[in-house]
Amino acid sequence: MKIGVIADDFTGASDIALTLALGGMSTVQYVGVPSGQAGTAGDVDAGVVALKSRTIPARDAVNQSLAACDWLVSQGAQQIIFKVCSTFDSTAEGNIGPVAHALAQRMGETAVLVCPAFPENGRSVYQGHLFVDDVLLNESGMQDHPLTPMVDADLRRVLAAQTERPVGHIDIRTVEQGPAAIAAALPSQMAMIIVDAIRDADLIAIAKAAKTRKVLVGGSGIAIGLPANFGHSATAPAWTGQSGKGVILSGSCSRATRAQVQAYTGPKREIDAASVMEGRIDADTLAAWAMSTPGAPLIYSSADPDVVRAAQDTYGRETVAHRIEALFTDLTARLADLGVKRLVVAGGETSGAAVAGLNATALRIGPKLAAGVPAMRVEGRDIAIALKSGNFGGPDFFAESLSLMDTTQ
Repeated sequence: MKIGVIADDFTGASDIALTLALGGMSTVQYVGVPSGQAGTAGDVDAGVVALKSRTIPARDAVNQSLAACDWLVSQGAQQIIFKVCSTFDSTAEGNIGPVAHALAQRMGETAVLVCPAFPENGRSVYQGHLFVDDVLLNESGMQDHPLTPMVDADLRRVLAAQTERPVGHIDIRTVEQGPAAIAAALPSQMAMIIVDAIRDADLIAIAKAAKTRKVLVGGSGIAIGLPANFGHSATAPAWTGQSGKGVILSGSCSRATRAQVQAYTGPKREIDAASVMEGRIDADTLAAWAMSTPGAPLIYSSADPDVVRAAQDTYGRETVAHRIEALFTDLTARLADLGVKRLVVAGGETSGAAVAGLNATALRIGPKLAAGVPAMRVEGRDIAIALKSGNFGGPDFFAESLSLMDTTQ
């Protein structure tokens, strides 16, 4: 293993795993910290450990991330990337700052480059501020996120609230001068450095400048140029199509996912919070409906923000989130038992729940379905799966992804 990644959620893990795979690296996504070896010798160039640490207490996130770091290093990883969301999802307490600081200490790193830019999906960093398409982060809809509302686009302020390390900034003018200029701008003392990037070329320059860095923090875009540092070149991952029953599960409440739910023309069934909390719906009923319904049914809890807030006010935010995730976990397990072959899952928390329901330990990365979303095969099971961040994909993502998963490339 050459590169080790620690991702704070499951969709983010598959996002960066795809970037590394497209860069020519044999890539495997692990569910939690593995206990054994990462495949056979030379079988895995990049290992991505998917945690569910974005919204847990900071101390727990740090401990889990350090355990993942230790395992990746034991497998030979020379560079550790802490993969965070391209919308920098976090709270004033973390967990980006505390985890990044702990990983830097563990690896003996001083200045840590931080860049969540992902131009292909409209995420750019300019003058230290994060933009989603042509609007600031806090005007993009992320200010309404039910768990990690992002109300400030200035990443310097966001990160400074989470870490005792000084927070610096490398602006786009320096980035455009190339890798040597970026490297020269890095301080020798301990610091977190927000780096501007608005194009893929900027991310490639950042990757070249980071060739000898031990720890990086960012979205999947930060990995665009990293495989070349280890002698790999771009290639398409091998894939054998998976036919059979397809089902779509969606728990994301993002604008993009809600539009995808609305655009989907196949059979669909909504899960509302009241029905879940009052026990009027269960996994067995939903699974039986999905498997007996022709076509690829969609089961979703992707409600408007006002509806979500009302449910949270009635039943409690954490309680609602836990019960809906538990339902998706049980539902995925039932679907697998009944013979589902293709799963498309939208939303980070929902993806974690689905992977838990499959009892998956590793996912082999396949071809690109959309920017930031690969097809993946569950190792040890005849099931293909796609885990989509809430904000990713076009209007017809669900139907298009199921079709592509059934195609041999």
